[in-house]
Amino acid sequence: MITLNTGANMQEIVLVFLGALALLFISRKIARKVGLVDKPDARKHHNGHIPLVGGVSVYLSLWIIYVMQPTWLPDFSVYMVCATMLIVVGVLDDKLDLPVLPRMALQALVAAIMMYNGLYLYSLGNILFGYELVLGVIGYAVTLLAVVGAINAFNMVDGIDGLLGALSSVTFGALAVVFWMGGNEQMALWCLCLMVACLPYILLNLGIPWGRKFKVFMGDAGSTLIGFTVIWLLIVATQGENAVMRPVTALWLIAVPLMDMLRVMIARIRRGDSPFKPDREHLHHVLQRAGFSGRQTLIIMSIVALLTSAAGIFLDAMRIPDFWGATLYGVTFYVFIFSLRAIEKAKVPFLRFMMTK
Repeated sequence: MITLNTGANMQEIVLVFLGALALLFISRKIARKVGLVDKPDARKHHNGHIPLVGGVSVYLSLWIIYVMQPTWLPDFSVYMVCATMLIVVGVLDDKLDLPVLPRMALQALVAAIMMYNGLYLYSLGNILFGYELVLGVIGYAVTLLAVVGAINAFNMVDGIDGLLGALSSVTFGALAVVFWMGGNEQMALWCLCLMVACLPYILLNLGIPWGRKFKVFMGDAGSTLIGFTVIWLLIVATQGENAVMRPVTALWLIAVPLMDMLRVMIARIRRGDSPFKPDREHLHHVLQRAGFSGRQTLIIMSIVALLTSAAGIFLDAMRIPDFWGATLYGVTFYVFIFSLRAIEKAKVPFLRFMMTK
């Protein structure tokens, strides 16, 4: 059993939070001096030049966790090689606005490093009416798509204050629960510390409690790092003898960013555009056009993420067959698309009316 109330664990959690907070304040000062800031433009409607250092803070916090507990994450050195490559290129992208191709090449490279180390999707669970779908060599291609997909899914939801931090915290928290239920206490605590490392960013990003003066953004460096970390943990959790959940459950833990990315990319391709072409058609854009404020949109999407994660954990704990779990996920995806179309058509949607009560 995880003893989160023991002095040692609580000290580690507090140290991670304080370390991440201190690193965030230090990083934002350096970012202003070197010009690592986000400037308003046609797509970005914020005020002022905001330091892009949330990801840098989370990355440096990983080393704090490692110094305190070097054995919590298996293959930490390989993970950190990949994370360092992503954060460096991500910072350059935030600074110089790199084209898509080199970023995609790097994502493929870190996926290759991860797979070379033996971490890849070789089974999708018993989704064929109780029979296991073993991917074999195809698993490498599926893993590559999963890495690129997860990275871009979390990158695409970083559109309003607090959203990326909230959704990633929900996923890290859900993973902590799953690892705990599976008896892997060290990984559960590592996921919990990751969630705590995101909290200082969420506070400053939302202007709590210091106001907009110390506002920061995550940046592509941060969203890339978080997306990669999520897929790394999901593969660890679903593959091999030490798996703690079934592969279909992983879909539920990232349901909101994954469904939103798939919906938007499909729409772009149908229009003849690049699937990576920026637009304002994401879920948070749709909700805001329907009349919800930024905070209301954040609350709605966070609640949905909590509910889908809880549903996935419940289905896994109840040992619902994988086929039916995947089928229910597909139905949920359809309901998600149908609901967005209804919200877009409604001038004053019912949900908005209820939230103003």
